Amino acid sequence: MDKSRKISLLFKDANWLTLALTHKSWVNEHPDQRSSNERLEFLGDAVLEFIVSKELFKLLPDKEEGYLTALRANLVNTVNLAHVAGKMDIGKLLYLSKGEEDGGGRSNTSLLANTVEALIGAIFMDSGITKAEEFIQKYLLVDLDKKIKEPLKDAKSRLQEYVQAKGFQAPKYKVEKEIGPDHDKIFYISVLVDGKRWGKGEGKNKAEAAQAAAENAIDNNIKD
Repeated sequence: MDKSRKISLLFKDANWLTLALTHKSWVNEHPDQRSSNERLEFLGDAVLEFIVSKELFKLLPDKEEGYLTALRANLVNTVNLAHVAGKMDIGKLLYLSKGEEDGGGRSNTSLLANTVEALIGAIFMDSGITKAEEFIQKYLLVDLDKKIKEPLKDAKSRLQEYVQAKGFQAPKYKVEKEIGPDHDKIFYISVLVDGKRWGKGEGKNKAEAAQAAAENAIDNNIKD
């Protein structure tokens, strides 16, 4: 069974899936046909935060709020959500404008992460909280026992520790470009180590893009 068929089986009403996969750029080219997935993204973000918070609350009864907040952020960050989209081949299924597609929208980390949140919102609306939780458990909370034992540091901190241990200066982050209006920009950032580009990332703000770039650098250059 192909992956698109597997995704469609998550829904009783396929219209929810179609809406979850509809980027605003497609709506701009096809006015009056349907809305974008932005409202579902808003809902899915809240559902995701609730489910992950509940799971961590139960699993880690002795941990303080600050630790739980940081761990939740690590689990549901843009890079991890985009990784889920990659496993499901969601990029191939998106409804995008020609311009967005030509600009690499089907592999855009931020766009893919937002779509996963929209998908969670759509599952919730179609089938309720139990089905949404099953999806989150399967794709984002898998191997949770192992993940919570890992050092709780963000990607930039882990990368900096590694490169300085190797005798290099701290990584430098360079904004390569900014796309979109001020209220809806996407930032593209590269991370440089010893003058060489180790990774790149994008995000809704510079901090998010820098974290994505650091994660990409770790994946590309640091072997366990």
